[in-house]
Amino acid sequence: MERFIEIPQGVKVKMVGFNFEAQGTKGKVSKTFRNEYVAMEFKDKKIRIFTKREKKTDLAVVGTWESIVNSAFTGVTKGFIYTMKIVYAHFPVKVTVKGNEVHLDNFLGEKSPRKITLGPETKVTVKGDMVTVEGSDLEVTGNAAARIERMSKIKGFDPRVFQDGIYIVRKGDVIEG
Repeated sequence: MERFIEIPQGVKVKMVGFNFEAQGTKGKVSKTFRNEYVAMEFKDKKIRIFTKREKKTDLAVVGTWESIVNSAFTGVTKGFIYTMKIVYAHFPVKVTVKGNEVHLDNFLGEKSPRKITLGPETKVTVKGDMVTVEGSDLEVTGNAAARIERMSKIKGFDPRVFQDGIYIVRKGDVIEG
């Protein structure tokens, strides 16, 4: 079984060994594809993903790799965005972005701010009670949003009463325009 993927215009693809890299106007996505029975090659402005065995697991890997490559092409041409909402009832929460660090101040009245460091691949913006996480790699952008959500996890309180936090509202939308 084999699948062919057309390379979109304006996207540069580089494959060295097991490493795949796509670069476009919105950024760069790098992935490593390694499997004993499934292979990927680049020729004639197309990417060919194929397997010689017809086992279910190998066919599943071909489909997964195809999906990853397609999302990489979408990410480097359009980009992905996660939308999050800041919710608080007890103490006014302040979320700030300083470089590649996200700070959560006054969460449940805590004196010291909670903070996490994100990679340079993602861009975090805060407007009012909405937080947006943008990036070209779907996996990295989703992990950044999940880390921000986990940063506001409450321990030792009843979550039915204390529903304060930062929550993902929309996942992995493609940036249009």
